[in-house]
Amino acid sequence: MSAESVLEVAGVSSGYGEATVVRDVSLSVKAGEIVALLGKNGMGKSTLLKTIMGYLPVQKGAVAILQNDVTREPPHRIAGRGVAYSPQAEAIFHDLTVRENLVLGMPDPRGFDAEFARICGIFPFMKDRLAQRAGTLSGGEQKMLILARALMARPKLILIDEITEGLQPSVIDRLGKALLDERENTGVSIFLVEQHIQFALRVADRWAVLKLGEIDDAGDCAASGAAVRIADHLAV
Repeated sequence: MSAESVLEVAGVSSGYGEATVVRDVSLSVKAGEIVALLGKNGMGKSTLLKTIMGYLPVQKGAVAILQNDVTREPPHRIAGRGVAYSPQAEAIFHDLTVRENLVLGMPDPRGFDAEFARICGIFPFMKDRLAQRAGTLSGGEQKMLILARALMARPKLILIDEITEGLQPSVIDRLGKALLDERENTGVSIFLVEQHIQFALRVADRWAVLKLGEIDDAGDCAASGAAVRIADHLAV
């Protein structure tokens, strides 16, 4: 594993039971880097995130986080290494308050006040919503709560699954700014699964396309023609 890699996936295959969904995937995320994984629905993007996080077993290959082999570790051990995971589905607890959802993202709730003050600088609306049930927030506010919960523990690596899905452009812009500001302020590394090409290119340093469980192409977000190249892969 490279000394500067926070996440390294080496030849990983995984899936559900005997069904292999992800095949021989290799990629890395360096310290302070944002990498976007793009692909249409059903290509294995969420499966890969669940495998990295330990929710699905690795059939072949290895996963390393912060120089540690976590291939066989359970999710709570991986989270304890400084990894935050924002899943696409069932990401918040609707019947719990905003505060209770945020506390769940912290290893030690005694530091809540200080971290919440920092989060309010990113998402000011939360200051007056602590006692509100999370399920009554708007769709955009719920996505911001998902990200805020991930940031509460000051993770070294965040895995984010399609946070922009179904959101209006102003909310997407706000989430993008939050990710870039957090990377600037804390040096966090981010592995971002997305279908929104422009958002991914605006936020990430590098991109890769997953097609039928395999890496189909990859490149730098700043490179000329990146958007067209990605769109061509997603069109077929």
